[in-house]
Amino acid sequence: MTVENMDNVQIFNSEGKGRGLKVTKEFWPGDVLFAEPPYAAVVFDSLTQNVCHTCFRKQPKLQRCGQCKFAHYCDRTCQKEGWASHKSECSAIKIYGKGPNENIRLAARILWRIEKEGGDLSEGCLTSMDDLQNHMEDLLEDEKKELKVDVHNFLDFWPTTCRQFGVQYISHIFGVINCNGFTMSDQRGLEAVGVGIFPNLCLVNHDCWPNCTVILNNGNHEAVNSMFHTQMRIELRAISKITEGEELTVSYVDFLNLSQDRKKQLKQQYYFDCTCEHCTKGIKDDLMIATIMEEENKPSEEVVNEVMQFTKKTMEKVEKARSEGSFHEVVKYCRECLKKQEPVLADTNIHQLRVLSIISEVLSYLQYFQEAADHARKMVDGYQKLYHPNNAQLGMAIMRAGVTHWHAGLIEVGHGMICKAYAILMVTHGPTHPISKDLETMRAQTEMELRMFQQNEYIYHNMREAALKNQPMKMMEGPSDQAIKDLFHRK
Repeated sequence: MTVENMDNVQIFNSEGKGRGLKVTKEFWPGDVLFAEPPYAAVVFDSLTQNVCHTCFRKQPKLQRCGQCKFAHYCDRTCQKEGWASHKSECSAIKIYGKGPNENIRLAARILWRIEKEGGDLSEGCLTSMDDLQNHMEDLLEDEKKELKVDVHNFLDFWPTTCRQFGVQYISHIFGVINCNGFTMSDQRGLEAVGVGIFPNLCLVNHDCWPNCTVILNNGNHEAVNSMFHTQMRIELRAISKITEGEELTVSYVDFLNLSQDRKKQLKQQYYFDCTCEHCTKGIKDDLMIATIMEEENKPSEEVVNEVMQFTKKTMEKVEKARSEGSFHEVVKYCRECLKKQEPVLADTNIHQLRVLSIISEVLSYLQYFQEAADHARKMVDGYQKLYHPNNAQLGMAIMRAGVTHWHAGLIEVGHGMICKAYAILMVTHGPTHPISKDLETMRAQTEMELRMFQQNEYIYHNMREAALKNQPMKMMEGPSDQAIKDLFHRK
């Protein structure tokens, strides 16, 4: 695999940020600026038996490597295509006796590639592994101790027959992984399943209101055919108009936090102070903490503080109940919290939106679709006032809300939401991504049902009830808190 369209971008010194990328021509929403395969990538420790080690698809049944018994693959095609990356790893795991943790496995794959190709620029890469930022000087004492442990364990794992690298260089590689490791998703983009290094992507700087988004395409782009079904790459896609010479930016964190909280997170995880316009001016902060504004019902500061304290305690209970799988308890706590919040907090208040997100998802799982749809609609109304109109998280939220309305029999609203989500995800994911294809199928189905509903509402509902009796809805997959919101993965 090769890097595509790198002539569209060039490196430059971005004021206050160091190196960055800017475009050499104009781009529009939905355009792919460049596509890049991973320099190296590994599956998370917890998913090594559930996710293919080559294409990162999550599968119910995988074939394991007959030699090391550690790596798992979809089929022989994936195993054959992944052999170049796994060959040295396979021998090392057999000698070591087990697969080491994901950071050590990723560092080893990087160094085996450097051993084979050298440390110079790879084809299509604008920067080398040597030149990527490691932020070693910014590590806290606890992080330095963790790094020493990783380096020590790496040296135990690294074969004596391979090229020997110095401790300082190995530490550099771990530093690069720590602050540049990209979160790899499954084939549907819904769950974090691994971590990889994409050198060109590492050059794209952060902005809380970016002009680009990054999507992992697990072998579903137009060049894929049956012989190359395991191809995988990230795509940097424009979400707004980008003029020639403009810097490319992506958001490293979810926007749905106050600017001070985003800045704190960015400083802790990525070691820089965010100076983007939204953080500097606190844009949308007022909406995110807004309360009911009607003069006659405007809540006092004391009431607002009381609601916030109640929300904080409730969320602790919710997280505990979710971790235990007690979903009816989750619903109970969320209902109590919303009853306290709704007379006080505005529809854009992020604390209320978080509760709405959880309760709508859990109610859908429990198949209480009518109530779930009501909460999902309120959540989407708030999201649309806060997120960038082409934000992938917004598109996914609208899609889930549309499906919930569809399941509830609210075909008109459901179809409208699915169409809206499709328009957003065509920009953020493109037409060949599995999510886009799923949405296209849903859009066609709901459009057909909507026409039937408009022609004769009574017959539509009778047919729907008959269909549900003959084919009862299956239990949906359990609610997950694994949604991918942060661009880069950190140990």
